[in-house]
Amino acid sequence: MSTTGDAADLVLAGGSVRVMDAVGRTASAVAVRGGRIVAVGSDRDVTALAGPRTRRIDLAGRTLLPAFQDAHLHPSMAGVGLLRCPLHELPRTLEAYQDAIRRYAAANPDAPWVLGDGWYMEAFPGGTPRREDLDAVVPDRPAFFINRDAHGAWANSRALAVAGITRATPDPANGRIERDANGEPKGTLHEGAMEDVKRILPPVTVEDRARGIELAQAYLHRLGITAWQDAWVTPDDLAAYRLAAERGRLTARVVANLWWERERGGEQIDEMIERRRTGQVGRLRASTVKIMLDGVAENFTAAMLHPYLDGHGRSTGNRGISFVDPELLKRYVTRLDAEGFQVHFHALGDRAVREGLDAVEAARRANGPGDNRHHLAHLQVVDPADVARFRTLGATANMQPFWACNDPQMVELTRPYLPPDRFALQYPFRSLRRAGAILAGGSDWTVSTPNVMAEVEVAVTRVSPEDRAADPLLPDEALDLPDALAAYTIGSAYVNHLDDATGTIEVGKLADLVVLDRDIFAPDAGPLGDVRVLLTLLEGDAVHEDAALEAR
Repeated sequence: MSTTGDAADLVLAGGSVRVMDAVGRTASAVAVRGGRIVAVGSDRDVTALAGPRTRRIDLAGRTLLPAFQDAHLHPSMAGVGLLRCPLHELPRTLEAYQDAIRRYAAANPDAPWVLGDGWYMEAFPGGTPRREDLDAVVPDRPAFFINRDAHGAWANSRALAVAGITRATPDPANGRIERDANGEPKGTLHEGAMEDVKRILPPVTVEDRARGIELAQAYLHRLGITAWQDAWVTPDDLAAYRLAAERGRLTARVVANLWWERERGGEQIDEMIERRRTGQVGRLRASTVKIMLDGVAENFTAAMLHPYLDGHGRSTGNRGISFVDPELLKRYVTRLDAEGFQVHFHALGDRAVREGLDAVEAARRANGPGDNRHHLAHLQVVDPADVARFRTLGATANMQPFWACNDPQMVELTRPYLPPDRFALQYPFRSLRRAGAILAGGSDWTVSTPNVMAEVEVAVTRVSPEDRAADPLLPDEALDLPDALAAYTIGSAYVNHLDDATGTIEVGKLADLVVLDRDIFAPDAGPLGDVRVLLTLLEGDAVHEDAALEAR
């Protein structure tokens, strides 16, 4: 497969090239000219296109894939976090968190607040940290740390006092203040209970956000990612993306998800139409609306069809929270669909999944079939009656496979609180695939790692790379390796409306490519999560290159 013309700018040969098309074609070499793929085939055929100025890379048997695309992550938030005190990569212990926070506070004595994110619930008894433990390392000013999934926060006594959160403060309708035995705020704020603190935090400038986006982008390029859906974009975030794009610093292809404010209604759609109009700059498109339908299972806010248990097998009567009224949701999604928006749902519990699918169905009935490519993310629990609806409605299943394992959060904070029949329905990726659903792959970074090969490992094994000796979680729902890789290439390219130009290695498509450090299909390849990215190309230009690529 080739085109004729001038010599190639780049030839990569001698490798395991996975085209990632529907028939699973393979090759050994690829040629690139003018930012596009001009040949895919054998070493002999493709290297014939090389000229005296062509760069030649010997793949030495290593895997070449389409560059990865992440269909659900938060680089605008992550970038700001990288400018603060990130806890994501630390050991998941109180002591490790306290040490990092203490050092950050000492290094930034003039900061009016000590801020960060990334703590894991499993580091604390019951998943709820205490204000006293944060007071111990930041006694002199307010401190506030969002947890890794952004559904809760850890506040010290100063932060609670400044926000006016006391024993007398009622829980908001969309959240909860964790309290000790005496009714005093414990220091953990769930969901909407965070807002009283968030609204008084020092403002983050657009310049700060743009700088953070560039930091996040560089990190993602090192992992082979060249396109993504930013799943929570506020007007300030969009301004920062635009700033980066206008400066020519946004190399990634970004679909900005305009954030649906669930406290408001359909009146915000007109505002989103205007933001979409002004949010098309370079590789940036503000063409999607993100609607959060529920919370997370670990704090009992994921919307479930059946009640949570109390940890001892008894029903609590609590079915979680639907953040948007289901009937209003149908109206909103129908209007958004008619206006040409893609809708990206946070749907974690089985009731939220059903409400999201019902809204897509209502839009299709009102507007007819279209190509907006709505998608539901997370899908921790999916009722069997809803699995086949994804294909029927043309809704993409946006999966975050890193969570589909028996890690401490699953074992300690989920298993005791879900009825056994509901527990058995978690992360049904294979069932969705068998039912004909399109799978897109996301990480939800910074909730979990954006390392695609670690995500793929869990999708294939249902075991965490951090404890490979653990029992797999519901192994019948594991994917095979080609399907898992497809989710992060052509699947996410589809949901990003980029599949016509990227996502597979075919002549005429953009040369967005990634070289891995081994043949991942070889019997002796080792754990997938240990694979490193040696080269990331965007339109044939290296946005990441490891010295090991051509080392001898």
